[in-house]
Amino acid sequence: MNRSQLEHILRAAGDISEDDEIVVLGSTSLLAQFPNASPDLLYSMEADIFPKNKPEMAQVIDGCIGELSPFHQTFGYYAHGIGPETAKNLPKGWEQRLIPLQSPNTRGITGWCLDIHDLVLGKYVSGREKDLAFNSQIINQGLVSQKILLERIKFLEVPELVKDQINRKIKADTGG
Repeated sequence: MNRSQLEHILRAAGDISEDDEIVVLGSTSLLAQFPNASPDLLYSMEADIFPKNKPEMAQVIDGCIGELSPFHQTFGYYAHGIGPETAKNLPKGWEQRLIPLQSPNTRGITGWCLDIHDLVLGKYVSGREKDLAFNSQIINQGLVSQKILLERIKFLEVPELVKDQINRKIKADTGG
């Protein structure tokens, strides 16, 4: 998904939910900081979102513009309506570090997207193969700071053993 496609989803989600603030979690959130991200980072065709002020509308969004909906069939990408509880793998304070995505294409809707470091740490916590491959691409392209990643590990709400594993993985992935 590219930036204009995410902007389209934000417009549609804002209209459906009647909320002008949409939180974007997952890999597409990088488009706020890196609007021209390389295509190898933009393989996802879904945006994980919820209305900031009306999170209960996430299911309605999922039904209207979600996977296999007419929206998805027409445009080839879709919204995955999620709840705020989905953010459990993110470091504490992620909400204060959200990056706004607003442009003429969002027509007054603001997408609140994860900071790239919070995104990467959340994917390390998930630990799925696709998430670790995504993180490798992010790191290889120099989009994150090892120092910031290592500092934010302490804000993860996971056991110390998991924090230690993530610390070692970051150091191995960043070559130091």
